[in-house]
Amino acid sequence: MPTIVIPFAGAGGKTRLHESAEVRHALATAMFEDVLAACRPVGPTLVADSGGGQGAAVAAALTGVEGPVVVVNADLPCAVPADIRLLAETAPALVAAADGTTNALSLPSAELFEPLYGPGSAERFHAQCGAVAMALPNLADDIDTMDDLIRLQLRVGPRTLVALGALQRGAA
Repeated sequence: MPTIVIPFAGAGGKTRLHESAEVRHALATAMFEDVLAACRPVGPTLVADSGGGQGAAVAAALTGVEGPVVVVNADLPCAVPADIRLLAETAPALVAAADGTTNALSLPSAELFEPLYGPGSAERFHAQCGAVAMALPNLADDIDTMDDLIRLQLRVGPRTLVALGALQRGAA
């Protein structure tokens, strides 16, 4: 059973999502909670405060962890346990975002993790640990903007859908 890490910076990490800090916080929290709900059935789940940077937060969360690990970003509210299990079983593996960054990563050992996040990170993880690129739409489709959220609204988890509905009712 893998240990799962979810780096989460709260609304501070989703500055393009909405101009209102209150709305960003509500949406980011709902997305995180949907990711958390998808991860918990797969294995013990840790939350990494990524306020100091995603790579450093994940590395800190993995301190003392032994065995296989999966890192799943908090802005993937379409995530389901089956996809996370498949990613874990395929380790080393990754799911890239459309922009070449890394949305989810699995490693056979926590010791193999290197903080390689940022632009082009999927290619760096592939080169560093031989991570196989997987086509898992629920993990590839991250939400950075309201356009992303509207586009994916029929696939997001229940908490994100409720938060989006509250936002849309408030705008009406």
